[in-house]
Amino acid sequence: MGQVRFGTVQDLFQAYPLARYDVGKADVDKPSLDFLQGATDARNWHPAVSYCAYLLPRRVAVAWGCRSLRLMFDHFDASDTRSLNIVETWVRQPDEQSRNKALAVGNANDPEQPATWLALAAGWSGGSVVPPEFAPVEAKPDQAARAVRAALLIGLCRLPRDSRDRIMTSCLEDGIQLARGEPRPPR
Repeated sequence: MGQVRFGTVQDLFQAYPLARYDVGKADVDKPSLDFLQGATDARNWHPAVSYCAYLLPRRVAVAWGCRSLRLMFDHFDASDTRSLNIVETWVRQPDEQSRNKALAVGNANDPEQPATWLALAAGWSGGSVVPPEFAPVEAKPDQAARAVRAALLIGLCRLPRDSRDRIMTSCLEDGIQLARGEPRPPR
């Protein structure tokens, strides 16, 4: 078992001040995994998704986002499939070339599509967030987490009501396992 990245809600909020607004009201003394499990058990999807996106390291959060979107939807249009494939390439091989490719796809695609936000999350995971012909501009520390959050909340809004709780529980249980450093079965 791995070490949880932020022991308590307060630890996470100190590292990412904007997370307070994305997560909402939370007992700051609560251990991170207890908060996340409680939000999941209560089906409080917005705070649970938001907290998990910040709790996981950037690359792991993007991988979790990809796994979750694939669990949410059986079918993607060609643009979303292409975006997800590019993001998953970056997850497997997180070099500058694949990060820049994901960033370009995220900047070019429809911001109403969840896969676009995962491409941006990969692109905003580190390095410059502007094209190479410009002076480098570093990503803000919370940009990747906020983009993963946006992708999954857009996906959540599109889920059929009758399967929403089942799918979101599976997605968040996967995120909790990732946060614990537990091995996960492939999907």
